[in-house]
Amino acid sequence: MSRGLVLILGGARSGKSRFAEVEVRRQPAPWAYIATAEARDGEMEARIALHRDRRGEGWQTLEAPLDLAGCLKALPSEQPVLVDCLTLWLTNHLLAEHDLDAEGAALESALVARPGLTVCVANEVGFGIVPDNALARRFRDAAGLLNQRLAARARQVVLVVAGLPLIVKDETP
Repeated sequence: MSRGLVLILGGARSGKSRFAEVEVRRQPAPWAYIATAEARDGEMEARIALHRDRRGEGWQTLEAPLDLAGCLKALPSEQPVLVDCLTLWLTNHLLAEHDLDAEGAALESALVARPGLTVCVANEVGFGIVPDNALARRFRDAAGLLNQRLAARARQVVLVVAGLPLIVKDETP
């Protein structure tokens, strides 16, 4: 278990990012925000701007659409970090046809090595219907497995539904 790892899960527009931001702000600044999204269209640009504007001052923003493990390792080990989001990071690797198991293992290793607070946001995609195509099923399965791996390592796992946190796991000392 990593004493600093917190995993925040939820559906789209569930309030998980807002909840994660509040959790990180409970620690002294400066806070690091690692963005995994890439603005490939206007709609995504607007979503990124909304998140950036809502965070406000005091955040160091880093972009890591692929090398999330390297980005985490480069930060001071005690600096509070918010990773948003693991699902987009996984999508980037899936579309690039990278080895998802190897990338997941590298990420897990980097997260476990950090003693400071590291809050990771991810979508819970397993509540829906079974996708009708192989790529979507592979994505859903990979996201579920990654969430399970990290939840096993996390000291706390929170499921956010309609803006409300449901504590799934809490091993906070």
